[in-house]
Amino acid sequence: MNRLRFPARRLACLLLLACAGAAQAQLRLPSLNLPQALGGAGLDGVVRPAERLLERTVPGDLRGLRLDTVADLLRRHGAVLEADPRGAPIVRREILANSPSPEALRAAAGLGFRVLREERYEELGESLVVLRVPAGLDTNDALARLRALDPAGSYDFNHLYTGSAALPLSGGAAGPAAGGKPDGSGAVGLVDSGVDVAHPVFEDAAIESFGCDGRRHPAPHGTAVAALLVGRSERFSGAAPGTRLFAADIYCDSPTGGSADKIAAALGWMARSRVGVVNISLVGPPNATLERVVGAMVARGHLLVAAVGNDGPAAPPLYPASYPGVIGVSGVDRQGRPLPEAGRGPQVMFAAPGSQMVSAALGTPPYRQVRGTSFAAPLVAGLLAKALPRPDRAGAARAIAALAAQAVHDKDTVSNAIGLGVIGAGLRTDPGRFR
Repeated sequence: MNRLRFPARRLACLLLLACAGAAQAQLRLPSLNLPQALGGAGLDGVVRPAERLLERTVPGDLRGLRLDTVADLLRRHGAVLEADPRGAPIVRREILANSPSPEALRAAAGLGFRVLREERYEELGESLVVLRVPAGLDTNDALARLRALDPAGSYDFNHLYTGSAALPLSGGAAGPAAGGKPDGSGAVGLVDSGVDVAHPVFEDAAIESFGCDGRRHPAPHGTAVAALLVGRSERFSGAAPGTRLFAADIYCDSPTGGSADKIAAALGWMARSRVGVVNISLVGPPNATLERVVGAMVARGHLLVAAVGNDGPAAPPLYPASYPGVIGVSGVDRQGRPLPEAGRGPQVMFAAPGSQMVSAALGTPPYRQVRGTSFAAPLVAGLLAKALPRPDRAGAARAIAALAAQAVHDKDTVSNAIGLGVIGAGLRTDPGRFR
């Protein structure tokens, strides 16, 4: 295997993970999903033409898939959602204040802002206050006033984040699934929509749940991603079967699900639970709250693995995959070629299988083909979780270096399409197993 040359961004990531103590630096709710998966594994006459059509699509045009979803989301839930100046969906009339001082909160109250809720993430040294915008002031002007009032403070909209998948779920793979016995250890985290814990693929899985006031809202995206992390049955295996899954549902079938404050709360739970590796197959705009919490997690020695998205190679970076220290994952097909819809850039650290593969699905049939960077990320996260069961700065750097040493690549360079290389090719569950 060729030896890789690490560019500055990726080398800085490893140094940050090793030295951060000193530096302290796709879903049940249809409107919140990017289209999630490809068609049925047993329906080759339908699936293969769809794949060929996607391969012919101009990559830059694929951004319209997510933008159409966002536009529909705003149109159907205008009472609780609105757009920020860039068109990204936000929770209507809510502003996030990150670790605000008491003086700043008093000043905000003097302007008519009201505290809706407050969270403290003790392990991360962060707190979050959600403010209600006063009547007669629009959300954009409200944010500008808070930033002018407290220039040293950190304030932002409460952005929404969507699943990072490619095409709609349709059809499936027929056949029963039998449970296997766990053989792993440690833990891995998932920030996504709800998981169908009753699915046969999780028969012997240990799953801890967070969110939705203890109620379960199984969703296609979260179930498929969770299966790729820890699931196992007679004909299917995720990357880390037997590993305890800490699954945070941040959607709960709510129009405001997937918001930045809910992601922050989920990561705070992961920090309290000391989960070393956390998968986030979600994408959206940069956000001050998300950036601070992600940075605190990385500094503490967690590894956050995130899909880079499917807006096409010419699209601007999506988050949280593009934050420093986050392991950005792209997708490749069966031949190891980058998916034409996958994002590209320095945020890509690894690539993994993201098409022509099967994962768990809701209902009957219980398995369906999936496509998109959403489904590549959990394969990387599962492999890393085996090496980092608990947060550890030096251990995180070693885990990345060990995975990089296994990566398959063509040249002695780092690619904006596949990063340090392709890993986990053997983890793809081929649809042929279900015919």
